[in-house]
Amino acid sequence: MQVNGKRNQREFYTQLAFAKAGHATPEMRRVAEIEGLTPEFILQELANGRLIIPANIRHRSLDPIGVGIALACKVNANIGASGVCSELEDELKKLEACRRFGADTVMDLTTDKDVRRAREIRKAILECSPLPVGTVPIYEALIRAHGRPENLSIELFLDVIAEQAEEGVDYFTIHAGLLREHLPLTAGRITGIVSRGGGIMAAWMAAQRKQSFLYEHFGRILEVMRRFDVSISLGDALRPGSIHDATDKAQLAELKTLGELATVAQGQDVQVMIEGPGHVPLDQIKFNMEIERELCHDAPFYVLGPLTTDIAAGYDHIAGAIGAAMAGIYGASLLCYVTPKEHLGLPFLEDVKQGLIAFKIAAHSVNVAKKRKGAHKRDEAMARARFRFDWEEQFSLALDPETARAYHDETLADEEYKKARFCSMCGPGFCPMALSQDLRADETNVNSGQTPS
Repeated sequence: MQVNGKRNQREFYTQLAFAKAGHATPEMRRVAEIEGLTPEFILQELANGRLIIPANIRHRSLDPIGVGIALACKVNANIGASGVCSELEDELKKLEACRRFGADTVMDLTTDKDVRRAREIRKAILECSPLPVGTVPIYEALIRAHGRPENLSIELFLDVIAEQAEEGVDYFTIHAGLLREHLPLTAGRITGIVSRGGGIMAAWMAAQRKQSFLYEHFGRILEVMRRFDVSISLGDALRPGSIHDATDKAQLAELKTLGELATVAQGQDVQVMIEGPGHVPLDQIKFNMEIERELCHDAPFYVLGPLTTDIAAGYDHIAGAIGAAMAGIYGASLLCYVTPKEHLGLPFLEDVKQGLIAFKIAAHSVNVAKKRKGAHKRDEAMARARFRFDWEEQFSLALDPETARAYHDETLADEEYKKARFCSMCGPGFCPMALSQDLRADETNVNSGQTPS
C-alpha cells in the first residue's frame, strides 16, 4: 500500500503536528492496520512522543511503518557503498535482500568520495524502496568539505539536509548531542569515539575550538526537517565501542543532552527517536534501556546491536542479536542489525542476509515474549507443521526458506523423503514426534473401544 503519493496538500505539516491536533492521517491508519491496533491509539502514542512514523512527504514509494515502544519491535538494515568498493547494482541487490528478509527500515550509509555517485545511489534506493530510508547527512557534508572536518559549516550542512530531504529521505541521524565539554570524558576509554559522525564533529570542535554547530543551530536544522516531515534520529556519537567503555560518563552525559534535544524537536513538531549503544555487557543492558526511557521520556530507542562481547569478530551478528533481544525486552523499539563483517569490512549481499536474519530472529523473539498481536501465530503454525511432518509448510514458514530446504535436502534429497516421518537427525524409528503421534493414535483407539494396531 502506498499512501505518500497523496500528501502534497499537507506540505509544511508533520505526522506529529497532526497527532497533536487529533487528526489521524492515512499513515497513522496504515500503521494501525499493520500493528492490529486502533488509529486512535497510534495517534495518541505519536502525540506523546512515544512513536514515530518516518514518512517524508517526497518519498512516493513509501509504505509507512511505526517505530515505538508499544508497537512490534522493528529491524533496520544498513547498506551503502564505501570509497573502496561496491556499485549501485550491488546496493540495489542489498535493498532487495532487505525487503525479502523482512527489514522494516533501511539506511544508506554511502561514503563514496564522488558526491554525484553517492547521490545516484541514494536516489535509486529511494525510488525502489517501500521501506523508510535514513541517512547520516554529515557524511556527504564532509565529502563536500573535501574530507576536511575543519571546513564544515552549518550552511553547508543545511544545504545537504535540504537536498536530501527534497529527494525523499525519511529520517536523518544527526549527532547534535555531542558537546565540546563531553570530549574530555572519553579520555579513559579504550576505543575512544567509534561513531563516524561523532568523530567528524569531534574533529571540527577540536579544530575550531567552538561548540558543535549541530547543537548551536539545532533550531535551523529542525526547520528543514519539519518542512518535509523528516524524522530525526538523535545519534549517539559517544556510544561505547567496547565492553570496557559501556555506560561510562561520556555516554550518559550525551544521552542527557539527547533527551533535552528530543524535547526541543518534539516542541517543533519534528518526530524523534534516540540512538543507543554500541557494545554493552548483558548485565548493563537493562539499565541502558531504563535510563534512556527516563532521560528521553519514552522516545523510541534505536539500538545499534548492542554487542555483548568484543571477541566475536566474524560472528558479531550473533553477539549483536543476543544483545538486541534483551534490549527489545526492556524497551528498544528499533534494532539496527549487525553483520558478520562488522569491524572487518563493507558487508556484501550474503553478509546483509545473515545480519538481517539474526536480527529478525531477535525482534520476533521479543514480539512473541511481549505478546504483540499475532506474533505467536507463525510459531504455532510451524510447530503444527513439524508435528505433521509437513516439510513444505515448514520451509515456507521459516525466515529463510531456501536455507531450511537446503539443510533438509543435504542428507535426504529425494522427494519421497518429503513424506517421511523423520529427518536425518533421528532417522526412522527414533523420532519422538512420530512416536508421540503413534501413542496418541493408540490412546484414541483404546478410548473408542478399538484394538490398538
